[in-house]
Amino acid sequence: MPKNNNRLGRIDEEYRKELSQLISYELKEPSVTGMVSVTRVKVTPDLKFAKVSVSILNSKDVKETLAGLKKSSGFLRSELAKRVNLRNTPELVFELDESLEYGARIDKIINELNNKNNK
Repeated sequence: MPKNNNRLGRIDEEYRKELSQLISYELKEPSVTGMVSVTRVKVTPDLKFAKVSVSILNSKDVKETLAGLKKSSGFLRSELAKRVNLRNTPELVFELDESLEYGARIDKIINELNNKNNK
């Protein structure tokens, strides 16, 4: 069983790298704006679905960008199939990862508190 977990981890990482490349350089969807980072990919053990966590920064409309990614999932999936040589290519399920924004907000609060204390 651990061997299989190791394989899934490698597949997750490979998909994360390829999707980052595809979204940054190949995707021509006009509704996808701002900087889209693929933070994590989690493939189900049967390789039918891949949950793709994305962080969206500096976007005009985050919901619209997420919808654009969902709309482009067919294109992204077919490109993944060409780049990653596996029998099955999972269906992509996009979800918003707000951990980067959360971290930035916490960072800002800490900096403000430090500035107040130093005065």
